[in-house]
Amino acid sequence: MFTIELTLKHTAMPLSVQKKEQEAAEALYGSIVNEVRSGSGQWLEMTCDQLPNKKVTVLSSEVAAVQIFEKAGTATASGRPPGFFALTADQ
Repeated sequence: MFTIELTLKHTAMPLSVQKKEQEAAEALYGSIVNEVRSGSGQWLEMTCDQLPNKKVTVLSSEVAAVQIFEKAGTATASGRPPGFFALTADQ
């Protein structure tokens, strides 16, 4: 399962959808990146393969970051889920 995760401007909580096939995930990732680059402010509607009734629609001009990763398990080797950054409380 491949996850496409979006971070929106002024929003701490990321949005994500899952795709079963790598080609479908790469195509969705590419279309999001192209819309963000164009700056057209179009609506992006995404559907999830894991939860068929899940749909996410966002305005492309509000996308701050997008990432794609393969969901091989619940955590990475470091013990944390994948993401853009990690906050730690090490002192």
